[in-house]
Amino acid sequence: MTTLSSLRQKVQSALDELVDTGAESGLQVAVYHRSALVVDAVAGFADSLTGRRAHSNTLFFSFSAGKVMTSLIAHLLVRSGAIGYDTPLVDLWPEFGSHGKETATLRHVLTHSVGVPAMPRSIGPEDLTDWSRVCTAIADAEPRWRPGAETGYHAFTFGFLVGETARRVTGKSMRQLLHEWITVPLDIESDVYFGVPLDDLDMLARLEDAVRPQTVPPDGSAVLAPWELRPTAAMANSRDILQADIPSVGTFTARGIAAVQAAVLDGRLIDSHQLEELTRLAFEGTDQVFGNHVRLALGYPLGRVGAPPGEAPTTFGWAGGGGSYVYADTATGISFAMTKTRLTQHFNAAQRLADLITAAIDATA
Repeated sequence: MTTLSSLRQKVQSALDELVDTGAESGLQVAVYHRSALVVDAVAGFADSLTGRRAHSNTLFFSFSAGKVMTSLIAHLLVRSGAIGYDTPLVDLWPEFGSHGKETATLRHVLTHSVGVPAMPRSIGPEDLTDWSRVCTAIADAEPRWRPGAETGYHAFTFGFLVGETARRVTGKSMRQLLHEWITVPLDIESDVYFGVPLDDLDMLARLEDAVRPQTVPPDGSAVLAPWELRPTAAMANSRDILQADIPSVGTFTARGIAAVQAAVLDGRLIDSHQLEELTRLAFEGTDQVFGNHVRLALGYPLGRVGAPPGEAPTTFGWAGGGGSYVYADTATGISFAMTKTRLTQHFNAAQRLADLITAAIDATA
């Protein structure tokens, strides 16, 4: 316990330093170790304009870090027996089979290998609140490659591919499934959302853009639209976006989303056999959107952000645009989450905290 108390102090000191030096404006970090909450730290502001302080129960919109919830719902669908990883989407969603996509399976969705990484150009960020319109456009899209042949980050299409498949199977939205299958059983109903209730909007952190130079277009701009590539505070603070069921992104507290990952590790949500299957290497290759080498499990990148060379890829989770990060580690039993208000182009804070926590937990082994 002395070591864990020291860890809490080290994490709090790191967060305070990040805020005091101006590197960050507001952050939360939560860590579970083998199902026990060992860190629940916060520093800085939820809203730097008004001076409202961040607290452990402050909700943060965290972009793609929310994909851990989307992937988990896909695995819970499989656990229920309603669908298999290799079930063709057209068995449930016949319209999706157009333009040669009839061979696409849930496994392809989870490995970002369906071939529709970008939203159709007819869809803009303001359309994300219109579920039917988005899904109709994706179903009619022509794939960039044969499903399963390549992989490429499906930034926003991912959530709708999982979500529409889930809706066809269960008749329920992703928001409902998250509530019924995850947040109610774990007693975190006010901590994790796809679409924040109107009454809770005032509890949210207000995200802010970091000052950054506008130079060359970012990698991936030939495939993804600018709004899919660059997280912006304007999108993150939009009340329409925040209230919508958009399962490519998510809103949560660090404590809440870390609790979800902890429940994945300890068997409360899936059994050990399925955990082994979903964390096994499922696709390795060059990302056709960004050009980097990727190692993917079913629904998650493998390996820790900024991990030193040679570290075994036992972690699975998602980083969110702007610097948020959520992961779980099957080797150490760590479930880690960091949310933040300032949208940076790097993950320096996440890497620093994850390194600190990994070293401290390893020292107790």
